[in-house]
Amino acid sequence: MSGLTALIPARGGSKGVPRKNIRDLAGYPLIAYSIFACKKSKLINRVVVSTDDEEIAKVSVLFGAEVPFIRPSEFSQDGSKDIDVIKHFYSVEGEQDLAFVRPTTPLRESQVMDKIILEYQQRKNDITGLRSAHELSESPYKYFKIENGLFTGFFDDFNGIKNYANLPRQVFPVAYHPNGYLDIVKKETVLSGSDFGDKVLPAITRYVTEVDDEYHFDMLESEIQLNGSELLKGLKND
Repeated sequence: MSGLTALIPARGGSKGVPRKNIRDLAGYPLIAYSIFACKKSKLINRVVVSTDDEEIAKVSVLFGAEVPFIRPSEFSQDGSKDIDVIKHFYSVEGEQDLAFVRPTTPLRESQVMDKIILEYQQRKNDITGLRSAHELSESPYKYFKIENGLFTGFFDDFNGIKNYANLPRQVFPVAYHPNGYLDIVKKETVLSGSDFGDKVLPAITRYVTEVDDEYHFDMLESEIQLNGSELLKGLKND
């Protein structure tokens, strides 16, 4: 069975955590973990980093990724979408299915990635894409927004019940949060104007920490100290 190309998006202009893609995590740049996980996958045969930043490009090559182009600035803004990055890749490289691997979810297992890819390969004719996610501890029905200075729910009702937020959480459907562990896009879906389309295969993983701010870096450092990391061991021995 043929492998996939992994596309790792890594722009240089992060606002939440400046330079986060090459920020040190337990002695190695954040992006190195995703590159190494892809290299150890048996079903990924090429690792490409899409970046607008020369320093990120150099670091990525150092850890074994290809950087065949520098992404244009118009696809590297705060408001740039994943589909813009992917379409740009297709315009330059012209490949088919892609494993979309976000560097902000660094602690993956290559074996889990291969399991997800294998399931995708078996189901790809019936779906328009795949997204990984983990189960949320709370249902969205338990969340509030503020309107006119007052709390209100995000939904009109739950099964006809207006004051649904006080219901036991067990009555609500299980909800999942996309986590960037490993998404897969199909070229035909992307060129039709959608990232993943309307038939998205779920890949449910364990809970994983995603980097959005400084607190998450502290969490990741603590996780590595407490549980260890096969990726970190591999980086040290590579």
